[in-house]
Amino acid sequence: MSGKPTGLALWRTVKAVAWSFVGLRARSDYEQDVRKLNPLHLIAVALVAVFVFVGALVGLVNWVVPG
Repeated sequence: MSGKPTGLALWRTVKAVAWSFVGLRARSDYEQDVRKLNPLHLIAVALVAVFVFVGALVGLVNWVVPG
């Protein structure tokens, strides 16, 4: 696989990370991800997802708890 992921590869990576956050994934889909996805892309997308998730939680807490 070359440097930049294509749109489809990026979408597949985002989908794999999202399913891993939920904790539900079919074994066949997991095995397909292992064969097709670049580990560095997975790490990058997972880090972005973690920052977005934490930012959303902080925003929610600041919205619910005034001042």
